[in-house]
Amino acid sequence: MAEARQPLWRKVPIASSLINPYRIVIVIRFIVLCFFFHFRVLSPAYDAYPLWIISVICEIWFGLSWILDQFPKWLPINRETYLDRLSLRFEREGDPNQLSPVDFFVSTVDPLKEPPIITANTVLSILSVDYPVEKVSCYVSDDGASMLLFDSLSETAEFARRWVPFCKKYSVEPRAPEFYFSEKIDYLKDKVQPTFVKDRRAMKREYEEFKVRINALVAKAQKKPEEGWVMHDGTPWPGNNTRDHPGMIQVYLGSEGALDVEGKELPRLVYVSREKRPGYQHHKKAGAMNALVRVSAVLTNAPFMLNLDCDHYLNNSKAVREAMCFLMDPQIGKKLCYVQFPQRFDGIDRHDRYANRNVVFFDINMKGLDGIQGPVYVGTGCVFNRQALYGFDPPASEKRPAMTCDCWPSWCCCCCGGSRKSKVKKKGLKALLGLGGHYSKKKKMMGKQYTRKLSGQAFDLEEIEEGLEGYDELEKSSLMSQKNFEKRFGMSPVFITSTLMENGGVPEGTNSTSLIKEAIHVISCGYEEKTEWGKEIGWIYGSVTEDILTGFKMHCRGWRSVYCSPPRPAFKGSAPINLSDRLHQVLRWALGSIEIFFSRHCPLWYGYGGKLKWLERLAYINTTVYPFTSIALLAYCTLPAVCLLTGKFIVPTLNNLASIWFLALFLSIIVTGVLELRWSGVSIEDWWRNEQFWVIGGVSAHLFAVFQGLLKVLAGVDTNFTVTTKAAEDSEFGELYLFKWTTLLIPPTTLIILNMVGVVAGVADAINNGYGSWGPLFGKLFFAFWVIVHLYPFLKGLMGRQNRTPTIVVLWSILLASIFSLVWVRIDPFLPKQTGPILKQCGVEC
Repeated sequence: MAEARQPLWRKVPIASSLINPYRIVIVIRFIVLCFFFHFRVLSPAYDAYPLWIISVICEIWFGLSWILDQFPKWLPINRETYLDRLSLRFEREGDPNQLSPVDFFVSTVDPLKEPPIITANTVLSILSVDYPVEKVSCYVSDDGASMLLFDSLSETAEFARRWVPFCKKYSVEPRAPEFYFSEKIDYLKDKVQPTFVKDRRAMKREYEEFKVRINALVAKAQKKPEEGWVMHDGTPWPGNNTRDHPGMIQVYLGSEGALDVEGKELPRLVYVSREKRPGYQHHKKAGAMNALVRVSAVLTNAPFMLNLDCDHYLNNSKAVREAMCFLMDPQIGKKLCYVQFPQRFDGIDRHDRYANRNVVFFDINMKGLDGIQGPVYVGTGCVFNRQALYGFDPPASEKRPAMTCDCWPSWCCCCCGGSRKSKVKKKGLKALLGLGGHYSKKKKMMGKQYTRKLSGQAFDLEEIEEGLEGYDELEKSSLMSQKNFEKRFGMSPVFITSTLMENGGVPEGTNSTSLIKEAIHVISCGYEEKTEWGKEIGWIYGSVTEDILTGFKMHCRGWRSVYCSPPRPAFKGSAPINLSDRLHQVLRWALGSIEIFFSRHCPLWYGYGGKLKWLERLAYINTTVYPFTSIALLAYCTLPAVCLLTGKFIVPTLNNLASIWFLALFLSIIVTGVLELRWSGVSIEDWWRNEQFWVIGGVSAHLFAVFQGLLKVLAGVDTNFTVTTKAAEDSEFGELYLFKWTTLLIPPTTLIILNMVGVVAGVADAINNGYGSWGPLFGKLFFAFWVIVHLYPFLKGLMGRQNRTPTIVVLWSILLASIFSLVWVRIDPFLPKQTGPILKQCGVEC
């Protein structure tokens, strides 16, 4: 009992011997940066004035970008959980299990690009999670209305009847069969059951048969009949027209009779495909996730939700328990909007040439944000508090009562004590009337006092106006204000009732048939019209990166989030490992950031007067403005070639003081990186890959995102969302060398050719001009080699497995480089322009 009362987690601060030197160097680097800019601005290169102006503007932008990126890392922390204490507190022998239920969300769009076998492995890992069976429900969103996924889930549910008891009997990890059977480890280690080897072999054979059945469904789906798909009972498949079909829900597991081979209950598995009709805005993934929120609220209404992409499986069966150590903590649990886990990936080569692991972001930036107000939401591997997604404010912190004394006359307290009581009373009244809460005075939401009072009760909206005689005026107003919920949450009495049940559960007196009908209603096309779904409730609309926007709105309301990084990665996914897919993924992220920047939710001006901390705001500002760095980066990567071709340089002759500032800046950059690696534990190879891909993505995907974002905002030209292809081949790194043509490849290739041409031209010029010209050349060569080294992984990606670059890329890049060089020679701005009459030689030798 004493152990059960101990904290469920603890904060593990970074050792002062590691973090304090890092902070000191950050301050020193900031000071050095100021002196460096002072020198650069006051020491123009008059013989190359345009180049100098461009370089100084770029350097100032890089400095501001560094500040936005660095200062949110000021307070990095680690967290440690105690799963044994969680069990002691909430899973006592002889008592009902008190762990909170969890609804899992899995989203998919196109089963041909996101193979069903990958989705099936994710679902199987969820169904076999180490958590009470009756408290787990898995909802799969099929936004493509595919009969292939529908049939695949039916096969998955049947296979789960054997797979789930096998996992729990032998405590295997991971519990996604594809990845469990492909692990190259000694699976006999620490296994004492004599039947394990026999059962494992039998299960592997059954899984191979399961894969054959799934692959047969995929092969069948590639040849769609002219009359459309027909289900097993002979009726047409309702989703034959993917853009015009009714809402569909199918419960596979969790109902009566759906038991495993040992006769034990299985978690609920639900297929959901929301209604699609022409003329309606469906809001892509954000709309699909909001549909899942409503369906799950009607059918199971767990207080917490965990969302995963279809290719992110549970690598750690205790991941939900890790999150519950925070969400069920009596101290901070009620104030947490979500617990974010890092993303880890399979199928990446050891060198990770395209920085797919994104280690610097997940192990440095996110730990820094965890010490402020919490990490940003990154779209998958996140456990949500349902109340936070409904747009409610977090509970207010209880303040100590003000000290009073009776030695002053009563009239002295009228201006403070009396008015204070009246203000409290008014505030409570506004909250109960549904007027307390967010930022806008006109659009304020239901305060938490109201939901706390009615938690656990179920009301039917038709009966609200009856029987009010037993309530006082304040309570009567609170019940009448439930009608305002229709304008906020939509016309569903069951769903509105579920929003008031803070601890979850379905309303009493309901049956499964009526709940399914209501679930179909809440995923209809018109349900969200004239409501606040996507504006203040659920996943927020208006950006391709709805995850960043959704987390930002929650933090603005005052919610906190937590970053949980257990020793065994909680989730693992499949990364797009070839160059083209990786660039398109980065393009989508950057385009979403641009959309947020030009929207009303831009962190530069949204949410002031709320509860967003300043360092957290800096972090969110950085997530929206970083694509604009691509313009400065493109200019800065072009400058070395220009300097080498023209013989000019952006820096005038250095004096001793200027040399000190240059040297101090380079040293501070190096020391900052080294100390950052020390406290984070990130390897130098991962850090260097991140730096390289920052340049590669900056001069390609980020640049295109800026122009596409401007076209969308200024001209209304929308861009289509492209689903990243998920790998499902057995060959290791089968897609690493796969080349797919895209215009994103042209700018980096052009830069490489330009700088290589510049290096050759610069060296040739130095050879012709003698020994004295080699000194100034070294600075220009260093500049050019910096660009080439950063773009080297891109160059390797272009070569492919056969070390042959596609002809079209070479032709485009050489054409652009040649045009640039010829135009520059023709209008060289640094040559003195001749004025007066044209003088010709007379031909007479004097």
